[in-house]
Amino acid sequence: MRRWRRWFTATLLAVTMAALGVVIQTSVAGAESNGGVRVMPLGDSITDGYNVPGGYRIDLWQRLVAGGYTVDFVGSGFNGPASLGDHDHEGHSGWRIDQIDANIVGWLQRYTPRTVLLHIGTNDMWSNDPGGAANRLAALIDRITNTSPGTEVFVATIIPLPGAANTVRSFNAAIPGIVQTRANAGRRVHLVDMYNALTSADLADGIHPNAGGYNKMAAVWYNALRSVPGSLDPGTPSPTPTPTVTPTPGATFRLRNEGAGRCADSPYSGSSNGTLLQVYDCHSDPNQRFAYTSGRQLQILGKCLDSPTGAGSGTRVQLWDCHGNSNQQWNRNSNGTVTSVANNLCLNATGTGNTAAVTIATCNGQATQRWTWNG
Repeated sequence: MRRWRRWFTATLLAVTMAALGVVIQTSVAGAESNGGVRVMPLGDSITDGYNVPGGYRIDLWQRLVAGGYTVDFVGSGFNGPASLGDHDHEGHSGWRIDQIDANIVGWLQRYTPRTVLLHIGTNDMWSNDPGGAANRLAALIDRITNTSPGTEVFVATIIPLPGAANTVRSFNAAIPGIVQTRANAGRRVHLVDMYNALTSADLADGIHPNAGGYNKMAAVWYNALRSVPGSLDPGTPSPTPTPTVTPTPGATFRLRNEGAGRCADSPYSGSSNGTLLQVYDCHSDPNQRFAYTSGRQLQILGKCLDSPTGAGSGTRVQLWDCHGNSNQQWNRNSNGTVTSVANNLCLNATGTGNTAAVTIATCNGQATQRWTWNG
């Protein structure tokens, strides 16, 4: 009972500090680099190595070196013993999925990892919405793969958590489907079964692994990496940067959907607030002519393409008075997608025929989410 009381007190403190914006961080130092394949260990205190500074990264590093691989761990965190040859990581004690999601784009653009090792969700198991953790994880994976399509992303089920056993099992049960859906869409996403690699006997405090538990995690990560040879090859991951746009005054273009072979269209040249867009046979009339501004707005008929405030996947886009907020800002990505700055969802055609609706939707890599900007 005393052990669980200590566990609860420590957990409550970490969650409270995170809610207040106080983050317990490891020291940050200049990045270590040996010119090897960049691998980002990403997650919470289990990635950081609570109880055993360096955590699974110690034995994983040693296995990689013994296997003849040259790897450069990357991230803004820095900790671990001398036996860990590279101390960089992106593990943040007490953090939930949404906190990682809020920072991941900047990390990917800064460190350009070839491979990401993602173990996240433990702190969500006692958040105010553990049932929504799977959806938050799916959104995080989409943000990673949209930002850096060339990165190999290994997604682990989380290790056992005796204090929230049923919640963990429910969360973990959703992960294989999340990963498989994205893999089927051509995303470089791979499932790692970490839950079944450890038992409660491998935990030091009911939450974090002991040294033996971290070594078991290292073995699972190592075998997963070796099963996807490209994850340990240099490759060319290419995070999508924030677009730098120099618009040509007066220049307009059509947004042609590759899947439908038709263009984004304002029906009957409607320009009132709330006009819903569709795809239609391409022509040169003003109701299919867009301009892309330096503020990343897509303007047409004197209005801006607008993702309704708070909209989720499946919501139709509309025209609205221009105001410059993030729900009227759009990123043009190198893979042909157009994503909303507000929610990172993809501009999407719901069908291929005339009048099919234009929505925002979870990015899936399909042709109905790729657009060409034709003159």
